[in-house]
Amino acid sequence: MVLVSADLLVQLMKRTGDGREVSVRDLAEAAGCHPSKVDALRNGRRKKSSLDEALAIAKRLGVDLLVLWEHTGRTVEAPAEPLHMAAVPA
Repeated sequence: MVLVSADLLVQLMKRTGDGREVSVRDLAEAAGCHPSKVDALRNGRRKKSSLDEALAIAKRLGVDLLVLWEHTGRTVEAPAEPLHMAAVPA
């Protein structure tokens, strides 16, 4: 997942869905990651996070996932083609 905006994350941390501020440490604990990762997201040094972390962060802040995050790449990995069915050069 890619963070939509570091500024938006900062604003949402100042006033969560329940109206209270959340610290970097508290948000990291909710997401199950190191506080330095949350700090890097806040400061724009990092933009990507795993789906599980993104979901946990959005939930802790009281917003829908896609308010704060964008999907990247394929959401479901394409099945591998069996070797016996692989294309052969002409």
